[in-house]
Amino acid sequence: MDDAVRNDDRIKTYISVVPSRVQKSIQRDNFNAFIHYGINTFADKEWSDGTLPPEIFDPSEQDTEQWVKVLKYAGAKGIIFTAKHHDGFCMWQTKTTEYSVKNSPYKNGKGDVVKELSESCRKHGMKFGIYLSPWDRNSEYYGTDKYDDFYCEQLTELLTGYGEIFCVWLDGACGAESDGKKKQEYDFERYYALIRKLSPNTVISNCGPDVRWVGNEAGCARESEWNVIPKLNVGAQVIMAASQQSEGQNMRRPVDILGEDLGSREFLKDYDEFVWSPAEVDVSIRPGWFYHKNQDFRVRSVNNLMYIYYTSVGGNSLLLLNVPPDRQGRINDADVDKLVKLGDRIRSAFATPVDVVSIEAPPHEASNKIRNVLVSSYNKNSFDANSFYSPAEIADSYEIIMRFKEATLIDKVQLVENVAYSQRVEKYSIYAAHKGGYVKVYDGTTIGFNRIALFRKPVKTDSLKIVIEECREKPYIERITAYASDKYIPRAPIKVVISRVLRRARSRRSGK
Repeated sequence: MDDAVRNDDRIKTYISVVPSRVQKSIQRDNFNAFIHYGINTFADKEWSDGTLPPEIFDPSEQDTEQWVKVLKYAGAKGIIFTAKHHDGFCMWQTKTTEYSVKNSPYKNGKGDVVKELSESCRKHGMKFGIYLSPWDRNSEYYGTDKYDDFYCEQLTELLTGYGEIFCVWLDGACGAESDGKKKQEYDFERYYALIRKLSPNTVISNCGPDVRWVGNEAGCARESEWNVIPKLNVGAQVIMAASQQSEGQNMRRPVDILGEDLGSREFLKDYDEFVWSPAEVDVSIRPGWFYHKNQDFRVRSVNNLMYIYYTSVGGNSLLLLNVPPDRQGRINDADVDKLVKLGDRIRSAFATPVDVVSIEAPPHEASNKIRNVLVSSYNKNSFDANSFYSPAEIADSYEIIMRFKEATLIDKVQLVENVAYSQRVEKYSIYAAHKGGYVKVYDGTTIGFNRIALFRKPVKTDSLKIVIEECREKPYIERITAYASDKYIPRAPIKVVISRVLRRARSRRSGK
């Protein structure tokens, strides 16, 4: 077999990998909220060892309605709640252990935070998910053959007693040695099978087959995020090893355990098995994951939150933003202020799609004409749509020209591939009409299920040209939407700027 035929076969293999039904569901709703709240909140700790007395869990004004309303306003589509953290304290009326809210003063032991939050989510049209840490520092069964039975009982209670659960988020932390206990070998395959049986529409995230951890807890997304990656890179054990960080370590530092490039042709050539695996950027609005009063003045800025939004949600990744309630049981005013402004910024950024009067592209196949990509609403329900553009012939490049009703100040273009046909675009550029010609305003690589191509500065133009320069066979484009500028472009954090400069310098030295 010659190299050309071999390469063609490999490309066909890559584009045969597509998302599952549950992966499509979470990729549509690509911004969710994390809520870390429990006994640690009342002990001013990030991690506790399972010996804190239940009596300290006693919120005076717990208000899950407030949580949901604020997070929905910020733009989140769902909430994932810490039903049990590593300390083993259960936030529901469990039958599996006495270490739970049933032995706290909250509502005289009758409180059930999982129930209250799930009901608030349903009331306000938000999805509800759970975080259930496999590491349990309180359970007498941990490190024994009985623990997996115990853990599966807890999963069963949560998946059968609280309505629809859109996501189970499995942490990989396992620090049993620090407690003088035998290390528990988690039976993840058993957990997966139980979740699929009890709740087949539930996404299994982080240490799971449906959504992959991005590799850090600092809000850092890759510049080129691929969904089709080698099967070897998504194992739960790999994530577990990187998750075992002690409480004293810096939880916000970048931990690039999975590498910068997971899906280019050059990277994939050394592998034979591939999976569809979207990345999730999990990050806290504060330095810690649980609430600490001394961090009230260290809440992330709106600029930083918008930068994370554009590079995650707008970078073919999912965003999971942690917002921890305080000891009263409410989201603190400092966080509320930033979340309200974040929601306003997101809506402002996508308030005005530019009117397109004409669009042209290479001849289309079947009914997949180029006008199919023109839609007016941001976050349109994707993936199930039969409306998209695909050219009739495979070519070296593909040029799409959009002309507008009038010259408009533009700072972003949203691009979406129809991922029912996999992820195909590898490199593209955007040009704006200027003084009788075109000037380049954006260089891009991957698109996937959502790419927000944010320009470095707004440009006034009456026409854009998008050139797909490298592609796996031919593209299947679901949407192209240009947006009028709201005159706000977030600044990259200084660490990101320095990293980019160093990376470009390395590339120049290597001749790439």
